[in-house]
Formats: sequence, C-alpha cells, structure tokens
Amino acid sequence: MLMNFKNGTLVLKWQRLFENNERLFWVLHTVGWAGFAVVYYIGSFLHEVRPIFLFIIILNSYAGWILTIPLRYIFRWARKQTVGRLLFTVLVSTYLVALVWAVVKNVNYWEIYKHGFRPEAWYMYFSNTIDSMIMIGCWAGLYFGIKNFEMLQREKQNALKASTMAHQAHLKMLRYQLNPHFLFNTLNAISTLILMKENDTAEAMVSRLSDFLRYSLDNDPIKKVPLGQEIKALRLYLEIEKVRFGERLEVTWDIEDDCEDAMVPSMILQPIVENAIKHAISKLQEGGRLSIVASRFGNDLLLDVADNGPGADISDGQLSRVGGVGLPNIKERLHALYNRNFAFTVEHNQPQGVRVSLRMPYDVKDV
Repeated sequence: MLMNFKNGTLVLKWQRLFENNERLFWVLHTVGWAGFAVVYYIGSFLHEVRPIFLFIIILNSYAGWILTIPLRYIFRWARKQTVGRLLFTVLVSTYLVALVWAVVKNVNYWEIYKHGFRPEAWYMYFSNTIDSMIMIGCWAGLYFGIKNFEMLQREKQNALKASTMAHQAHLKMLRYQLNPHFLFNTLNAISTLILMKENDTAEAMVSRLSDFLRYSLDNDPIKKVPLGQEIKALRLYLEIEKVRFGERLEVTWDIEDDCEDAMVPSMILQPIVENAIKHAISKLQEGGRLSIVASRFGNDLLLDVADNGPGADISDGQLSRVGGVGLPNIKERLHALYNRNFAFTVEHNQPQGVRVSLRMPYDVKDV
C-alpha cells in the first residue's frame, strides 16, 4: 500500500513537471548539457584521464548551458513570425551561438589545458566550429521538436475535450427528452381529481410527480445509478399512472437480489414502460399487465419489460413505428455509454404483446 502511494506520488510529481513548461525547460536544458558532459568525458576517457580534462569538459558544458539560454527566447519570438523569417532567424542565431561557443571552447582548451601553447588563429579553429554548430543545431532541433510535440499534445487534448463535451451534451439531450404527453396527462388527471373533490388523491399524485421529476432532473445523465434506485423511481412513475388507469394497470416485478446494486444509466427503463402504457395498456378496454424483470447472466445484466397489449410491427428486432423517440433514444444512450457491448431488442411477447430486452455489462459501484 505504501509502495503504491509512493508510486502515485512520483507519477503526480512527473505530471506536474510536464505540465509546467518553465520548469520542464530548465530540467531538460540542464539534463541535456549534463548528459553532453558525461558522454563527452566517457568518449575521451580512453586517451585522457587527467582531472584537468574533466574540468575543461565541465567548463565547456557550462558555457553551452549559458549560451543556449538566449536561443530559447529568440526562437520563441521567431515561432510567431513568417516561415522565411523563422528560418533566417534560427540559422543566423544558431550559427552565432555556435561560433561564440567554439571560441570559448578554444580558450578553455589552449589557454587552460595547453597552458598557453596554441597554433595560429586558435580562436577560429575550424573543426571545433563545425562540432559546435552540430551540437547547437541539435539543441535547436530538440527545442523545436519538443515544442511541436507539446503543440500536438495540446491539440489532441483540446480535440478530446471538445469530443467529450459534445458526447456529454448529446447524452444530456437524449436523457432530458421528457415526453410532454406524460406531464400533460398527469396534470390533467390531477385537475380532474380536484374537480371531483378527491383532494387527498390529487395531493398524493402531486407529491409523487414532484418526487419523480426531482429524481429525473437531479441525476446526472452522464453517471449511472444503482438499479434499485432506478426501480424506486419507476415505482413512483407507475403509481402516478395507476391513478389514471386504476385497476386497468397491473404490474408484476421480478428483480433478483444481486441486481439491486447493479449500475445502470439513469431513467433507462421509464421510457420503455411509458411506451408500453401508451401503445399497449391504454389500447385495452379491460386494461393490461406489465412485467418487469431484472436478472444476471454471467457478467451481464438482463432487463426485460413485457406487456400483453395488441402488439406492434417489428422488423429486425426493432419497432417499425415511425416518429417514436423513446426507444431510439435508449439505444443511442446505450451505444454512447457501452459502445458495442450491449444489446437492445424488441420482440413479440407470448401469447401477445411486445417484449423489450436490454443487455449491458454487470457493474457494481465500488464501496
């Protein structure tokens, strides 16, 4: 546990390092020049082991560390210019810094390491200038490479953020498409109860409607809720509908105990039940029956809503009804949340009616 905590802290520190461009530059800048000193010393160790040579390498690396700092600010300005001006500025500034660094290295080598012994034009020693240009050119290449990488990562993050926001907005749009017919019918029923002086029943219906709407609006459509909580809200909805239909609406429940804690999209069953009441129960003069079943099969949660209504036209496991919103809405939400790891089918119930079946991953919230 302590090891995991330390590892997590270390990862967090590294994330903070890479999120801070200022700190990241100084770390990479220093590590890069320190690495140059180490590699250069290892490459020269076979033929030069005196401590004075290590001192010269440290001086040269420190000089490179100092001289390349202005390049950062020059390149930062150049990146905002046109391509031609950018290339000109990078080439000229890189050459000038390499030239100055070559002179510094020659001073260190001939005046300190060789104790004043030097050839003619020692300060413009050609091979040293070429080596310096290559090194400073590598520094410039790494600078622009890292900057371009950061820019690409930032664009990817922005694109991912925009995609996530669009995804969430789409889910919310699907989730909040409340059927106005339900509200109209409920309010109309409450009005009728008031006119009939059945004030206690009307008050109970208003209370249930308030609780149901509070539940439907308070729950974030992006998150999931326990099935038990979803069933509780569905019972509220059906109690409201029972005031309208009375004995004409019969509901049977078969919810397995280990399904109560399964996480499901909020308000995933209500549109199915509403669809059954609208197109099945309301069409039967004697009323009808709804059956709501929740079971577990392996790693899947299975939900079924069946009615004994007059049935419907079904094609390829989906209703052929035109203009419906509820069931296509559910399918889109399931696809957005589970990608392809779900099933949503509509079939004929036996002996009559329609059965809607859902399959989704069985997931329980961590305690």
